[in-house]
Amino acid sequence: MTKSKAPLAMMEQMVMLLVFALAAALCLQAFVKSDEMSKRSEARDRAMVLCQNVAEAMRASGLSASEAAWEAAEKLGCRYDKGTLYQEYDENWNPVEPGELGVYRLDAEGIPTELPNLQAAHVCVRRGFNAGQETETIFELEVAWQWQGVSAHD
Repeated sequence: MTKSKAPLAMMEQMVMLLVFALAAALCLQAFVKSDEMSKRSEARDRAMVLCQNVAEAMRASGLSASEAAWEAAEKLGCRYDKGTLYQEYDENWNPVEPGELGVYRLDAEGIPTELPNLQAAHVCVRRGFNAGQETETIFELEVAWQWQGVSAHD
């Protein structure tokens, strides 16, 4: 009596299908991870440019840290409140209107220094600062400049 080889062929096909499905799942996972890395890199690049623009505007003013933040906010179209320059952005890096929740937030505020005429500021961009989310600093830098000791309001 001869046995049919059909069940063996069917098993072979099932194993090949399983291997193909696993390979496809791994490829899909690699593409998803690559997309996430690309978005994170783009966000870091945008945050870096924003921080550099604010830092350069503050440094170029030659004013005290709070006045430099105010002047930089005026020049760059950001908001200013109580010594802090800030601006919120949506997921596409467009500034959001006051009262709306953003995905990213740019902040710049003065930091104390040991030398009397040396001014310094901390500039950073964070993600996830609204609705009780855990914040993540995307990019940050510190900038320092010489203050001439003259107020812009004198």
